[in-house]
Amino acid sequence: MQLSSVGHDENFPVASWLSPPTLRPAVLAVYHFARTADDLADEGDDTADARLDNLAAYRADLLAVANAQPHSSRWRAVFEPLAQTIRQHQLPLQPLLDLLDAFDQDVRYTASGTRYASQTELLDYCRRSANPVGRLLLHLYGIHDPALVAQSDQICTALQLINFWQDVSVDVPRQRWYIPQDSMTLFGVTEDDFQPDRPSPSASQLIAHQLALARAMMQQGAPLALALPGRVGWELRLVVQGGLRVLEKIQRQGCAPWRGRVRSSAVDVPLLLWRALCMRQTA
Repeated sequence: MQLSSVGHDENFPVASWLSPPTLRPAVLAVYHFARTADDLADEGDDTADARLDNLAAYRADLLAVANAQPHSSRWRAVFEPLAQTIRQHQLPLQPLLDLLDAFDQDVRYTASGTRYASQTELLDYCRRSANPVGRLLLHLYGIHDPALVAQSDQICTALQLINFWQDVSVDVPRQRWYIPQDSMTLFGVTEDDFQPDRPSPSASQLIAHQLALARAMMQQGAPLALALPGRVGWELRLVVQGGLRVLEKIQRQGCAPWRGRVRSSAVDVPLLLWRALCMRQTA
């Protein structure tokens, strides 16, 4: 249940016509909070220190509205709708804080050249950067069953991992590394293997391994889409199938995403609709 962009190049729709109309303002409030924070961490030419200062100010405004206190008005268009959503839906604070913590970590890791040492460390990042979105949406839909929340976490982490492997050609030149060091050691791969003109069967094997992990997580979470009723369930079916389609495209590219980014397009829509319609409990 990844929130996707309005005006950003991402894979999955947000607050689409499939979302319950009564919840669209709340979904958009959460989306704009996350999107703006992501932009503070990643867009423009600010220094790392300036990004961290902006994120700290953003966090302070979040804490203010969560406690029904005045905020700075710097991001009025974000925090006024979010404050109403928090009040109306008793939106939990921790997932919002987790998102900011992940964005803060992104800035620090990129600035310092820190690498993810292990798959476990990368998954912990996903726990804060992706899973909160699904948990917030489930909360808005009134779903609190632990088993369903766990399935949401699987889907969200899978989507985050898929985004990483889809964006290798974009992230590597910016010195943003999400490929775990233990996987690189396992497959005998160095950072030089991910240069655009570098053929590397070992790097392709590493990416194939990572794609398999993401696919398994998506399949473990996919039954959630069948458990949710009505429009929500249908939108999630499309999200699941959209993620699996990107994995399929990366694999068909030769598991070499450092050579170029694969994209979903309108051409994929009929196939995604058909696959969503045909989904079964086994996904």
